[in-house]
Amino acid sequence: MAEDSAGKIATPRRRTSWKQDPERVRANILEVARGVFAEHGLSGARIDEIATKTETSKRMIYYYFGDKESLYRAVLEDTYAEMRRAEDELDLDAMPADVALRTLAEFTFDHHREATEFVRLVMIENVHGGTHIDQSSVISAHNSSAVRHLESIYARGCNDGLFRTGLTALELHWHISALCFFNVSNRATFSRIFGDELFREDAQASLRHHVGESIVRFAAP
Repeated sequence: MAEDSAGKIATPRRRTSWKQDPERVRANILEVARGVFAEHGLSGARIDEIATKTETSKRMIYYYFGDKESLYRAVLEDTYAEMRRAEDELDLDAMPADVALRTLAEFTFDHHREATEFVRLVMIENVHGGTHIDQSSVISAHNSSAVRHLESIYARGCNDGLFRTGLTALELHWHISALCFFNVSNRATFSRIFGDELFREDAQASLRHHVGESIVRFAAP
């Protein structure tokens, strides 16, 4: 073990951080693991690689999360929770219903475009048949909040005559997700077949506007 200038044995910096700030260590593991799982998938990800890129050790990763599948599930939970927290900060209840619906749709477009790891993780979980989401009550709770936002917006819109009746919040959520998710999940194949014109900044701004417009028009009387 290395000595300092006074000849005393120096305590390893990483080990100190485990004792002093375990939440920071846990957050660091989740952040690094998110990138590794998004790049390699569950099957291809290696705990050794995650440990190398973190501020801690392989032993401590197992201490915090148990095994690789539990870490992957925790990454999914953290990724969904991050998106839902950002939605909660939009203050949608203070907006007219049509503005709130447009804002939520455009937020989702921006979020997916910026948080590409989120989209890749959802794609990976679909490859696994959603089995790890099934094992997490946390993810279900977080995602039900997205539908609750839309239930409130839709109910207000119907009461104000801004929206037609006969729709559901879940249906609106599906339409928003479909439009915003495709923009990221299929970018590689779409741009190689048709060119990257729609993925330039001005075109993306236009698509963002059209997504918000189309969702509002879909709900309109």
